[in-house]
Amino acid sequence: MNIEKSEFLFSKALQLIPGGVNSPVRAFKSVSGTPFFVDRGEGPYLWDVDGNRYTDYVLSWGPLILGHAFPAVVSALRETLDRGTSYGAPTHVESDLAELIINAIPSIDMIRFVNSGTEATMSALRLARAYTKRYKIIKFAGCYHGHADMLLVQAGSGVATLGLPDSPGVPPASVSDTLIASYNDIHSVGTLFDRFAGQIAAVIVEPIAGNMGFIKPEPGFLQELQDICHKNDSLFILDEVMTGFRVSMGGAQILFELNPDLTCLGKVIGGGLPVGAYAGKKEIMQHVAPSGEMYQAGTLSGNPLVMTAGLATLKLLSASTMFEEISVNTRKLTDGIREIAAESNIPMQIGQAGTMFGFFFLKEPGVKITDYESAKKYADTDRYAKFFHAMLANGIYFAPSQFEAGFLSSEHSGSEISITLDAVKESMSHLN
Repeated sequence: MNIEKSEFLFSKALQLIPGGVNSPVRAFKSVSGTPFFVDRGEGPYLWDVDGNRYTDYVLSWGPLILGHAFPAVVSALRETLDRGTSYGAPTHVESDLAELIINAIPSIDMIRFVNSGTEATMSALRLARAYTKRYKIIKFAGCYHGHADMLLVQAGSGVATLGLPDSPGVPPASVSDTLIASYNDIHSVGTLFDRFAGQIAAVIVEPIAGNMGFIKPEPGFLQELQDICHKNDSLFILDEVMTGFRVSMGGAQILFELNPDLTCLGKVIGGGLPVGAYAGKKEIMQHVAPSGEMYQAGTLSGNPLVMTAGLATLKLLSASTMFEEISVNTRKLTDGIREIAAESNIPMQIGQAGTMFGFFFLKEPGVKITDYESAKKYADTDRYAKFFHAMLANGIYFAPSQFEAGFLSSEHSGSEISITLDAVKESMSHLN
């Protein structure tokens, strides 16, 4: 596979941008090699600047549930673009998108749009502290909630990929009120509540951990987590930036029958453009300025292009059987990978929920990854790197890190899945 132009562009970018990329995982550090530079995307495919085509299972890390350049979304954006790109003033499309999201997710009464998942989580936690008048928060090792100082503690995702336990530049005082529990271990949470009784403002969790690989909650874990929060008058915050409108049309909270106090959203609700949101119960959300005293603002929040793309995307999903069809295809893909791995005697852990999936290559058979510690201990990152490059050579693009989830779109048909599974079979034949 020729990537001569990508190599040239990467060497140039290295002189201009730290690491040559604007988000760490794009640099291919954990799998080695040179990242390809994208020329365009259409449907389920990406083309790089050298003309190579890839079936894309990254999909901009989740937002593109309708695939690249979906005609109805592009058309809506063109119409909006003709009227301007940003106003810094209200538009009706903000309320239209808000209403659609509120109708889809029963726990949400009110919503505030921001520009990224990081903004959403840091704002939700500030709101939790303002509402409860407490300052300590609990997060889980390996769960990534953006790069705000208070959250860069055992943060998974890019941090795990680069082998950085934390981040230099984060003052100790910024994380002094951030408490760390183990995902899928309710006892570790209870211990913190006992030790810091009456001091914990909120617990924030990825309902399905998608930033230390793809790890589902053990049965009852999330419900117990919700219960312990409410028992201690602390807020239960679901970070559904990744899972929202991905694992079900109402998010993971519908899947696991939860009723969070606050929900963080992103990815799909922007239809491929930069977005985030925090949302929840009216009595809590009314503490946000200008209704209340908890300050948060953003010049580009509710940007008309973003709101238009998100609204067009969610309308299409809501008014069709698209979501169910994508989910079925996602299951076909993961079932196929599982079967090939078994036939190849390669130990793997594979998971799927709705249109989202992930898999680990395991260092030994019979082990199970349930949290950050077991992910670090049992995930075979060397084998994943070999698999990644073998698949890339076959025109299939999975995430360039073992510690990231994958996604399907409405444009991934049975044909793409069949071709992908053929490539999986061929690639795994070289891994033993």
